[in-house]
Amino acid sequence: MRKVSFAEFGGPEVLQVIDAEEPHAGPGEIRIAVRAAGVNPADWRVREGQVLKAHPTELPAGVGLDAAGVVDEVGADVEGVKAGDHVFGEGSCTYAEFAVLSAWARMPEGLSFEEAAGYPSVVETALRIIGEVGVRPGQRLLVSGASGGVGSAVLQIARDRGITVIGTAGAANQDYLRGLGAVATTYGEGWVERVRRLGRVDAALDLAGSGVIRELVELTGDPRKVISIADLSAPEFGVRFSGVAGSVPDALAEAIDLISRGRLHIPVEKSYTLGEAAAAHADSQAGHTRGRRVMVV
Repeated sequence: MRKVSFAEFGGPEVLQVIDAEEPHAGPGEIRIAVRAAGVNPADWRVREGQVLKAHPTELPAGVGLDAAGVVDEVGADVEGVKAGDHVFGEGSCTYAEFAVLSAWARMPEGLSFEEAAGYPSVVETALRIIGEVGVRPGQRLLVSGASGGVGSAVLQIARDRGITVIGTAGAANQDYLRGLGAVATTYGEGWVERVRRLGRVDAALDLAGSGVIRELVELTGDPRKVISIADLSAPEFGVRFSGVAGSVPDALAEAIDLISRGRLHIPVEKSYTLGEAAAAHADSQAGHTRGRRVMVV
């Protein structure tokens, strides 16, 4: 099969499409013929060799966590799924023609493979960090870097729970944030004062890693009320860096519930082929994403 791999840590240029042996489903796993794979910041952080305890890496390594596709192999002790089922979920080396998933669910009706591939990790992350930051219904949550995949999920999940969200993003994404129910403002010079004028901040999430941890602590008044998923220096300010995944099956179940109730939709901003993996990573690292980027197989 064809898969995207890298033999050394580095920039997007280290990604190559190679011929590789097909993986096979072990106990408690399934294999899918991949139709689409999500592009996540974790993918390029691993490629760069950043220290992520959740994703130890041995070279050469494949790329990708999220995927949607058609089941074609079911491992031992797996029930409730069969060959031919359309599923989405999380596994490893998903930028490939075949991938093994360790967590999955049937795709919600009405979703394309490209759309479905954009949900697993971002919804799990959104649910995890909303829980970790301890924000409650009726409170106000500040989300820095709110227009990407995780931000899109956070805004909609928070709205469903009765939490008011102030979201920061570039000027071009202000209407997008408002469409997801957020009070929108731009980042850049003067952003702290713009946020202050919008009212108190009970908790804050750093999704972009743009060097704003100190200001988020200042706005909330408590480093324990700030969570970052993007700035490895967060602990220097007493802020928790949340890089370890929680329960993906639970996240998929909640995603299905939200989607079925019309409370969650994450658009696909751009799709790429396996041969365009380097471009996908370069675009993801550049930021300014509105929704999700996916690989189409």
